Amino acid sequence: MATLETTFAGLKLKNPIIVSSSGLTDSAAKVQKLAQSGAGAVVLKSLFEEQIMMEADWMGDPSMYPEGSDYLVGYVRQHKLGEYLTLIRESKKVCDIPVIASVNCYQDADWIDFARQIESAGADAIEINILALQTDVQYTYGSFEQRHIDILRHVKKTVQIPVIMKLGDNMSNPVALVNQLYANGAAAVVLFNRFYQPDINIEKMSHVSGPVFSNGSELGKVLRWIGITSTAVTQLDLAASGGVRSAEDVVKAILAGASAVEMCSAVYQQGEGIISECHDYLVRWMDSKGFECVKQFKGKLNAGDPKGVNMFERTQFLRYFSSHHE
Repeated sequence: MATLETTFAGLKLKNPIIVSSSGLTDSAAKVQKLAQSGAGAVVLKSLFEEQIMMEADWMGDPSMYPEGSDYLVGYVRQHKLGEYLTLIRESKKVCDIPVIASVNCYQDADWIDFARQIESAGADAIEINILALQTDVQYTYGSFEQRHIDILRHVKKTVQIPVIMKLGDNMSNPVALVNQLYANGAAAVVLFNRFYQPDINIEKMSHVSGPVFSNGSELGKVLRWIGITSTAVTQLDLAASGGVRSAEDVVKAILAGASAVEMCSAVYQQGEGIISECHDYLVRWMDSKGFECVKQFKGKLNAGDPKGVNMFERTQFLRYFSSHHE
C-alpha cells in the first residue's frame, strides 16, 4: 500500500496536504481539528506587520508627552506579538503535525527580531509573505525582489528553523527570484499568494470585494510555474497554492514538481472532510499507478529542460489554438 509520508522544507509530513494561513488556523482548537482530519501540516493565521504598525500609530498620539506615546506604541506591538506566541504554544500542545508560523510583512524592519521569539515558542518553521503591488511611477526595477532577499537574509541570521517564502504572482521572473532565495537560505518557496480581489458595484458606484475564494481556473498558472521552477531550481522544495480544490488537483501539483500543496478555499467551502478525501484518493491513485511513495511521481510532468521552456509553452499555445476552428 502506498505511503503518503513526505518532506517539505526539511519537515517530515504525514502527507503533502498543508492547510494554509487563514481564519481556519487562528486558534489551537481549529488547528487540533485540522490535524485530526488528516492535515500534513498547518500554517497559522498570519501576523500582519502593517496592521500592527497601523494600530500602534493610532495609539501613539504625538500630542501626548513622548514617553507616554512611545509606551502605548510598544504596548500594542508587544500585545499583538504576545497573542501570536500564545497561539503557537497552544497549537503545539494539541497536535503532532508541523505548525508553521506566518508573518506578512512589507519592509525590512525591527520586527525581524521577533522571529527569534517565534522559534522559541515552538514553531517548526516560519512562512514569510511579502505581498504588495508596486505602483510607484519612480519604481526601481528589481527593488521589490531584492526586498524578499534582504528580509530572508536577516531572518536566517536570527533563527535556525526553516524559513519558507510565499510569493505573489506579480513577479516578472519567479524562477530567478526562487533561485536567489535558495542561494540565501530559503528552505522552500510557495507559489502563489493570492491578492485581494477588487470589484465595483455599478449601481452604488462603490468599491466592493471580489470573489473571496480561489477557483479551479487559478490552478493552471500555479502548475506552469511549479513545473518550470522545479526543473530550474532542483534543490529547493516548492508548494502549490491557489486553485487546489480537489484530490485530483493535489496529484497534478505533485506531478508538476510540488513537494506539497497548501489548501484553504476548498476547506472553507467543503469542510475538513476534503482533507481525508484527498488522502484516500491519493493512496488509491498511487496504488493504481504502482507508486509506493510521493517521491516516485513528483515532477514526472514538469517542464523538462528549462532551456526549452519557451519553446514548450509556445508549442502548447500553437497546438491549443490550431485545434479550435470556427
